[in-house]
Amino acid sequence: MLITIVTETYMPDVNGVAMTLCRLLNGLVEKGHKLQLVCTNSDEREDKDLHVGVDYFPVKGISIPGYREAKFGLPCRKILEKLWSTLRPDVIYVATEGPLGYSAIKIARAASIPVISGFHTNFQLYSKHYGAGLVSRLVERYLVSLHNRADMTLTPTAEQKNKLVTMGIKSVKVLSRGVDTRLFSPSKRSISLRTSWGIANEHEPVMLYVGRIAAEKNLDLAVETYKYMKRVNKKLRFVLVGDGPLSYKLKKQNPDFIFAGMRTGEELSKYYASSDIFVFPSLTETFGNVVLEAMASGLGVIAYNYAAAGMHIRHGVNGMTAKLRNKYEFISNACDFLGSTEFLEEIRHEASQYALQQSWSEVNNQFENILQEQAFKSFNDYSLMSDSIQSHA
Repeated sequence: MLITIVTETYMPDVNGVAMTLCRLLNGLVEKGHKLQLVCTNSDEREDKDLHVGVDYFPVKGISIPGYREAKFGLPCRKILEKLWSTLRPDVIYVATEGPLGYSAIKIARAASIPVISGFHTNFQLYSKHYGAGLVSRLVERYLVSLHNRADMTLTPTAEQKNKLVTMGIKSVKVLSRGVDTRLFSPSKRSISLRTSWGIANEHEPVMLYVGRIAAEKNLDLAVETYKYMKRVNKKLRFVLVGDGPLSYKLKKQNPDFIFAGMRTGEELSKYYASSDIFVFPSLTETFGNVVLEAMASGLGVIAYNYAAAGMHIRHGVNGMTAKLRNKYEFISNACDFLGSTEFLEEIRHEASQYALQQSWSEVNNQFENILQEQAFKSFNDYSLMSDSIQSHA
């Protein structure tokens, strides 16, 4: 098939949406499909050979207020109409919900091209963290309107699907996520990296956070959790990988924290595997790819019981979870990791073994099937309509 992916973010951007799309596109290319990638312009993207079999069509974008690393794609009706009139795709996947995504869905509907949308980010929950809590309902209405214009919306968990249906989004299907266990593995543990953090031996624990250092990630709880855990083991260290608007404030308030900045690829895998406990207090995730990455790397994960953690962690077996928004249970369960070396080691082993079963290949197969079914359904609907018109004529 000829498949178009419309998105406001893609590699080398560092976020869950870009990483997920990279895996999905790789899977489609490996299966022999031809792809058009319509994405916001970026010098880094244009200098990079994205994939063999992927044609890149850059469009204008503007930085999102309070989130300068990401962009909103601007509507580009003329560009898309010209592109799809000469190279008409069999199906379109719109991964992000900015003006670019909205216009792409509208144009696809007018041209009778099947279009599927992805719900990757809970923007209606983000708004309150950026001084826009009053517009949260407006954001939600916009998202419902956008996704209901598509033939189908994909989201990563059954729990998230139920939330979207409750919001008013009509046709929702689950497409989960996988993890690259060749990249994220306990074998990537680095003694030299731990030494650079001031760790003297293997029995001194390291707590890790990976993600955007921003208000919507609930990092106040991560800090509070660390301080309680420090009472249990005074040698505990806290490493944060990522960047964001709260970085300066956290560095100033917590000089003992280790801020690693943005890390990717093999370098990121070493940060995971060289740590021992992964803390993820976010309340705004649709999935949370970092949870599976941490499990694959052999870390004891503490997270709230929803999204990826709710789907993949068996409490007390391959990780620890807490009831949503119960911060005292979150802190208490995190501290349990330090109560017994044997308990933490068993959790870490079970986590890495479980992650080995969560490959991207099955997710890619499912994604391909969804795209093919929608393209085939649209073709049949068009054929039936044409036959009906001819019979009446």
